[in-house]
Amino acid sequence: MKKYLFLSYIILFASCSSFLEVEPKTSISGEGVIHDETSANAAINGVYDALRSYYSVDYQSIAYLSGDNVQWTGSQSQVQEFINNRVNPENATIASTWNGIYRTINRTNNVIAALVGYGGDGIAPAVRDNVLGQAYAIRGLAYFDLVRVWGGVPLITEPTTQVGDNMGVARSTAEEVYRQVINDLNRAEELLPATTDRFVFTKKTVWALKARYHLYRKSWDEARTYAQLLIDDRANYELLAPYYSFFKNNVTGTRESVFELFYSANEPNPHRAQWQPQTNGGTRQWAPSDELVALLTNPETAGARSQLIARDNQNRWYGDLYYRSTGADPTYVIRLAELYLIRAEAYAELGTYNLAVDDLNKVRERALLANKPYHAGKADILLWIENERRLEFAFEAHRWFDLVRTGRAQQVLGITEAFRLLLPIPYSQILADPALKQNPDYSS
Repeated sequence: MKKYLFLSYIILFASCSSFLEVEPKTSISGEGVIHDETSANAAINGVYDALRSYYSVDYQSIAYLSGDNVQWTGSQSQVQEFINNRVNPENATIASTWNGIYRTINRTNNVIAALVGYGGDGIAPAVRDNVLGQAYAIRGLAYFDLVRVWGGVPLITEPTTQVGDNMGVARSTAEEVYRQVINDLNRAEELLPATTDRFVFTKKTVWALKARYHLYRKSWDEARTYAQLLIDDRANYELLAPYYSFFKNNVTGTRESVFELFYSANEPNPHRAQWQPQTNGGTRQWAPSDELVALLTNPETAGARSQLIARDNQNRWYGDLYYRSTGADPTYVIRLAELYLIRAEAYAELGTYNLAVDDLNKVRERALLANKPYHAGKADILLWIENERRLEFAFEAHRWFDLVRTGRAQQVLGITEAFRLLLPIPYSQILADPALKQNPDYSS
């Protein structure tokens, strides 16, 4: 009898955490909650709160530790699974990440459902469109983040109001998820103003996300076009020189930033504690890999990016992108440098090699690195861009996803089993809903 009671408890607990929380903190739940501009703005603030939560540690750690820039210095075997590229379905980090992203999606669904059918006069049309557009944009980003990690996932576009609402929803294909992403971004682009705001989604943020989306989809013309929209907006965006100008001296929201997540002393970013050594109040459980240290201490490959790392009192290297004692470090989601490198890659794929090298060299120049030569072929240029992205975004969540999307992960990281390029669906989710099937070749 005790065995069956215990099993029932597990299933109930797993069901409660399946996909989406029912009434997310600081979000909205049910009908009629958004009734004026104050409540609409409070609701979208709840969405940003959830986005900041999953981008603070969980999602980032998957990207960091699965690549080759970061090593784990702690003792938890489940974290080491990412370093070894042998993640198990029971891994707590993937479960927390899955729940965090779907929590964000649920909050966007609540906002969208409330505002699409809003017929009152308490919200000005421009405010309604702005809040609604932000919700669509964040949902697009959230599904993009899901599909990068897991491939096809359940598409949930209606609010969750009670446990079990999403039971029986099978996984969509990766193509269907990507279609949802671009549909959400298109809708957001229609609704949002073309203003410059580095902490809130605007039409310009959506253009940057669409450039990244088309890069992953290998739609080179579109990737180049959307990247160029921000590169050409010189009144509002520029590459700061030298490289470290976008993060040193406690700056936030610089002209290099397209979108970053804001944290404060009252709502700190726990990122810092993972990087900083014990003498600075951290744990240094994430540390630069030996290979990355070699690149960032070699003047020919590092340049101004050497400022990304420092030594502690035991002569150990640590990452210093997140360093603020208050924990108010932003999470950098999109910077202008990414758009230059997206356009460079698109140019290379389209056979316009001189323009590809031009964009690559603009990024290298501000890092105080020598220019790459123009007399090079496609393969060399693409490898240069890959290596540039590795160092430009050394402690931002790109390296693993770059290697996977370009088909280089197995070769570079020595992964022998191709199925591990997608992570397993969390076992807690499989247990909660039999309709949810595991990624191929995983044990559960």
